[in-house]
Amino acid sequence: MAIADVKEYAHLTEADIESLGRELDAIRRDIEESRGERDARYVRNTIRLQRSLEIGGRAVLFASKRRPAWLAGTALLSLSKIIENMELGHNVMHGQWDWMNDPEIHSTSWEWDVTGPSAHWKQTHNYIHHKYTNVLGMDDDVGYGLLRVTRDQRWKPFNAGNLVYNTLLALFFEYGIAAQHLELGKVAKGRVPNEETQRKLREVGEKVGKQILKDYVVHPAVTGPAWKSTLTANIAANMIRNVWTNAIIFCGHFPDGAEKFTKADIDKETPAQWYLRQMLGSANIEGGKLMDFMSGNLSYQIEHHLFPDLPSNRYAEIAVRVRELCEKYDLPYTTGPFLVQYGKSWRTIAKLSLPNKYLKATADDAPETASERKFGGNTTATIDPVTGRRQGLRSAITRTRKRRGLRALLSR
Repeated sequence: MAIADVKEYAHLTEADIESLGRELDAIRRDIEESRGERDARYVRNTIRLQRSLEIGGRAVLFASKRRPAWLAGTALLSLSKIIENMELGHNVMHGQWDWMNDPEIHSTSWEWDVTGPSAHWKQTHNYIHHKYTNVLGMDDDVGYGLLRVTRDQRWKPFNAGNLVYNTLLALFFEYGIAAQHLELGKVAKGRVPNEETQRKLREVGEKVGKQILKDYVVHPAVTGPAWKSTLTANIAANMIRNVWTNAIIFCGHFPDGAEKFTKADIDKETPAQWYLRQMLGSANIEGGKLMDFMSGNLSYQIEHHLFPDLPSNRYAEIAVRVRELCEKYDLPYTTGPFLVQYGKSWRTIAKLSLPNKYLKATADDAPETASERKFGGNTTATIDPVTGRRQGLRSAITRTRKRRGLRALLSR
């Protein structure tokens, strides 16, 4: 089962959680008070870089009938689209740069270079996903209505296609995001007013039409005799951006250690308990400064979920303090190399294409989603008699893994 009681799962008392919340609030205040010119310079330089890459890519594609030019143009265009999508669009629309009061990079005015309208995404992502992160039945990002990503989702024959669905979702991710706000499942059940559905369809149709016209008609036509090769370059650049975005998001939400929760968890949830749920439900990527930048700093997914509206270029320094808090309260800090995290996500998707009866671990002890029952009711924080330090969830996970390893060794 998914976690049914976040507090007990984390081995923390109510006083512990409130203390944790106060310390995280202090981090927020420190960053807000120190925002300034270096942050503004960072985002403006990022915009200049992205636009330069796009202009350069479009210029090179005039010679795209030659393979080297096609490859170079596609690469430049792909990079520009990734940066626009991840480090600019996603973060600007979170309000990370609203404090600058610059209408060009304000969350209310930015329209990003994908098929989903920004207004739709801000509702499904900024509000629903970030408020109800990984809560089954409330956060549509848990599987995107297509994938089974936890054993708490009842298996249906449809789920046998998990790997196929995720491949298609990755290639055409922008269209999946555009369709998400339409709530087609609710529409099919008659739970959405027809007028609302028609309005959303018009808005999505208009945005899709503009993107198709820009990338697949106007820009190829401008390059004249090279229009066919320019068209394929634009298609490739969009797919590369889609696959990369999908990979980064999945690394932050679906590898082992990124927990899922029940609706009961958020009943009367305090701000401090919300903080705790974000920490337990997110995962980071280790990969250096280039990975940080190309992921829109979502390599710090834990920090992003804690502070979605703080400037992304500050997540690295925030992460140092969040790790210290995890050490202090003996909480897990889920992180790993990109290929490891992405591989674990695909492994989960592959395994959960099968019914639970064919899987080894139970719903309480699965690597992708565990529950407090994993510890046999032992959910009370203790003090290590040798070090005098708190022993909580992270220590319990370590002990459980050691016991498993010992049992496996003895069974050989």
